[in-house]
Amino acid sequence: MKKTLFIVIIFCQTFFAQSNKFDSLITKGVNEIYNLEFENAEKTFASVKKNFPKHPAGDFFDAMIDWWRIMIDFSSTKYDDEFVEKLENVIDKCDDIIDRQPKNVDAIFFKGGALGFRARLYAVRESWVDAAMDGKDALPLVYEAYEIDPTNKDVQLGFGIYNYYAQVIPEQYPWVGPFMLFFPTGDKAKGIQQLKTTAEEGRYAKLEAQYFLMTLYYSFEDNMTEALKYADRLRKQFPDNPVFEKYYGRIWVKFGNYSKGSEIFKSVLKKTKAQKRGYSSYYAREAHYYIGLDHFHKNNIDSAETEFKLCETASKKIDEEKETGFLVNSILYQGMIYDLKNQRQKAKAKYEEVLDLDEFKDSHKKAKEFLNKPYKK
Repeated sequence: MKKTLFIVIIFCQTFFAQSNKFDSLITKGVNEIYNLEFENAEKTFASVKKNFPKHPAGDFFDAMIDWWRIMIDFSSTKYDDEFVEKLENVIDKCDDIIDRQPKNVDAIFFKGGALGFRARLYAVRESWVDAAMDGKDALPLVYEAYEIDPTNKDVQLGFGIYNYYAQVIPEQYPWVGPFMLFFPTGDKAKGIQQLKTTAEEGRYAKLEAQYFLMTLYYSFEDNMTEALKYADRLRKQFPDNPVFEKYYGRIWVKFGNYSKGSEIFKSVLKKTKAQKRGYSSYYAREAHYYIGLDHFHKNNIDSAETEFKLCETASKKIDEEKETGFLVNSILYQGMIYDLKNQRQKAKAKYEEVLDLDEFKDSHKKAKEFLNKPYKK
């Protein structure tokens, strides 16, 4: 009896030691990804794969390194193929496990996650059919993982993303509606609550849930108070992540606090000049725009003109395939500045230039209005 008890104690100690080591490595690697410490993250997840070769987590999070390489510059497709290949390896590994152990919750969960992230990439690249098919395949796996282990708060991320966007996307983009006929109905209020559950109680997906909450409150809900809560939390934990810092600045601008927004974007600009990882010309262009906006609202029109010109120059290099609002608005604001300087011919030339570009919100309407009647504050 004593011998049996001793063996049980040793087994429990070994199990919990292994579990703690696993969780510690995953947490360390995930934080390294969000800090853009990609080489360190590669070493960490190589250690996960070495110590836990049968578990799909190491392979999955290794793919997430490439996802964040894509995230910091969506204009580049450099890492797309490698990312998809890594996800397909995760799916294959999970399938092998599921063939032997049909109720292996980790394999089911990470297969669903791999399909979900491949769908996200396809959506970014506007391959809507591929994105829809992967999303359709991922959702049942998330439900299955939840049925096996209802205590797993990370699966709420998948539920939350689906429930929220399955309602919002057809409302925002009606042409997507026919694709959604084959999917369950969404519920955005429920989706938000599920994302909040993961954001507070998740094991591995906590930070990703916070990111989704920040972006949906900013882009769709127009709730800057809630958006700021998550942006502030993410930026404090990862101060040199340009995605989080960018949103933090944008949110303050949406509040109407141009000074605070400008302060944050000056930090972004400083980091781009120092060539910090991830802080590319893509972020410098945005920084020039919002700094210019602050100068414009403070009537520092010469400084505003300088910033908008820098934004325009950067945008013309970046916007090779599609003209962005940064390009359109930086030119529109220059026309408005020339009107304030009583340089009417220069102002008209800028408004004409806006009309030659793709329309962004009501840019054409404003350009036509200011062509007929000079802009005045």
